[in-house]
Order: sequence, then structure tokens, then C-alpha cells
Amino acid sequence: MQQRPRFTALDRSADAPLWQQLSRRLRDEIESGRLLPDQALPSENELIDRYLVSRTVVREALADLVRAGLIYKVRARGSFVAPRRPDLKFIGSMTGSSADLEATGRLITTKVVDSRTAAASAAEADALRISEGDRVLRLRRIRLVDTTPWLLVDTTLPLDRFPNLARANLENQSLYDHLRRHFGVHPNGADRWIAAVVPNDTDAKLLQLPPGEPVLSIESIAWDAEGDPFEHYRALHRSDETRFYVGIR
Repeated sequence: MQQRPRFTALDRSADAPLWQQLSRRLRDEIESGRLLPDQALPSENELIDRYLVSRTVVREALADLVRAGLIYKVRARGSFVAPRRPDLKFIGSMTGSSADLEATGRLITTKVVDSRTAAASAAEADALRISEGDRVLRLRRIRLVDTTPWLLVDTTLPLDRFPNLARANLENQSLYDHLRRHFGVHPNGADRWIAAVVPNDTDAKLLQLPPGEPVLSIESIAWDAEGDPFEHYRALHRSDETRFYVGIR
């Protein structure tokens, strides 16, 4: 007769409530790899039997793990381990999203959707401190991570400063790396604004998202060591694939 596995009982004399203890047990199972991404957790009834706790304790523990982004729930099917999302730091750094993603060890692909020169709009001129009507390069690219669309970004750069950039092949290339190597630009800082938005149908299709699915909108103005702005971009980021990390010290 096969024996049921034993589970260490929760400590009813501890200061931590039972739901926190159970949440910690399940978190350890996930973080240790004993429970794998998209693997089903034991059912509520199984957890009640294993740890001799009430359904309220189990549900509070599972809700805590949902809030932490460690599990997700599927109606009528149960709870599952959430796929791991890499922590990306480029919101608070000048490495650029491409370099930050490559550090995660995932397959990164960058496709140029559109590239054209145009007259700077009033908003572009203000961001780049140039005159309205000056020639700029408008570059639309989509970045894929492991073949999944991750970032759709519209970048504007002044052609007076980067006269040959319009002819550059930026397919699967880091823009920041290209600017460093060919124009001697060393990014030194940026202002970035983040908001939750619903993309239009065209952008949602490029990101392979259903209509109405929210994304993070990121606007950035980057400047060099002399304090001169050289790049203005607006990006749409699929927040279901990754999360951002900003350290404050």
C-alpha cells in the first residue's frame, strides 16, 4: 500500500498567522523549483487535508501568492504557478532595454517596422530642444523576447546630429550601442514617464494582444554627458511578460 507523503504541520503557537505560514510554504515550493511554471498547485481540499487548516486559511494564503505574482487562478480549474518574469532595470538605468534583456539570457530579436525622415513636430522639437520643422528620424521597432512581442517603440532622433542614421541597418541591433560606436554618444541620464493605457487596434495587433488589453506606456527623453537631449521615444510594453525593477537607495 502506497503511503501518503508527510507534510510538516503549521505552528499554531507562532506569532505568524496560519495563512502566512501556508503562503510561505507554498512560496518555498515555487522558488525552489519543486513546483514548476504553469504546474497546478494542490487543490484547496488537498491543502486543507495536508495542513489541517480551514478553507479560509487556504484562500487567504493563495490570495497572498496571487498578489505577489507567484500564482494565477483559472476559473473552475484551480491555481497554477505563474511563469517567471525577469526583473528589468532599464526604467532606472541607461543600459537600454536591449542590453537589460540580453542579461536575462533570453533570445532577443528586434525588427524595424518603419523608418522615415520627417519634419519635427512641436512636441518632438520641445523634447529634443530643436526647432519645429527640423529634420528628424522617426523609427518604429518591435522587440521580441523568445519570439513573443514585448516592446513596441517609436523613437525620434535629430538628423542634424545623426546625419547617416537613416541609412543604418538597425535590425537586431541595439540603438544605444550604435550611437556609441558611430557617433560617440554616451547616455548620461533620462526622464521617463509611465502610464497604463489601452493600445489602438494596430498597436495591439503588433503586440499580439486582444483588443482592450492594457499595456504600459513609457515616454523617455535621454540626454548625453553634456546634458543635451538626443533621443525621444514613446513605447508600449507588454506587462504580462516581465516586470520592472527600480531600486531606491
